[in-house]
Amino acid sequence: MLPEPAIRNDVCTRLAQFDSATVSNAIETLDVRPRTNGFASGEIRCQLPELPPMVGYAVTCTHRSGSESGRHTEIEDLLDLVHAATKPVAVVCQFVGTEPMRNGTVGDIFAVTLQRLGAVGLVTDSGCRDLAGIRRRAPGFQVFARGSVVSHGDGIICDAGVDVEVGGLAVKTGALLHGDENGLVLIPDGLADEVAKAAAVVTGVEASLFELLDAEPLDLPAVKQRFSH
Repeated sequence: MLPEPAIRNDVCTRLAQFDSATVSNAIETLDVRPRTNGFASGEIRCQLPELPPMVGYAVTCTHRSGSESGRHTEIEDLLDLVHAATKPVAVVCQFVGTEPMRNGTVGDIFAVTLQRLGAVGLVTDSGCRDLAGIRRRAPGFQVFARGSVVSHGDGIICDAGVDVEVGGLAVKTGALLHGDENGLVLIPDGLADEVAKAAAVVTGVEASLFELLDAEPLDLPAVKQRFSH
C-alpha cells in the first residue's frame, strides 16, 4: 500500500493533466455543490497564464498594511507551515486591510522562498509584482492576484493557518486547489480521485462533440440533439 503522501501526489499529477474549466465541469457531474459555488470570482486573475495548471494543498494566511494593524509580522509562522505541510502547497493569502491594491503580497524573492519550501503558487486578493523576476527565478511558480502593483507597500503577514476567503471562495488550510488561466477552483473534500476520473470522462465527451462540430457538412439536427441533453 502506498503511503498517503505518494497517493496525494499521484492525485495532484492526474488533476494537473486537465484545465480548470474541465475540472469544474467534472465537479458539476458529481452534483455535490451548486454550480455557482466552489471557485474564485473573476477578480482573482491568473498572472502567469502560460504555465500549466497549478494543483496544491492550501496553506492559508492573512495580510494587511502594517500601519493599520499595529502588529508585528508573523511570516515566520507561515514559512514553518509551508515547510511542514503536505506537498505541493498553494499559499492562499486574504488581504484584511483597506486598499488591497496599495500592497503587493508576493514578488520574486518571496516566490523563490516559498518555492524552495515546496509551494507551487500563491493566491491573493491583493496585488503582486516582479512577474518577470518570478518567471526567471522561480520557474513554474504560479500567482493568482487582482493584478500587479509596483510597490510592495507596507503589508505584513498577520495570521497563518486561519480560515480565509479570496474572491468569494472560502479556503481552509489543507484544501485542494486547482487553477490556471480559466480561474481557481476548490476540489471538494475527499473527492479528488473521483474528480480526476470524472475529468477524463468529460474530456472524452467533449472530444466526441468536437468531432461532430468539425464534420462537413455540419449535422445540425445531431448538434441540437447533443445540446438538448
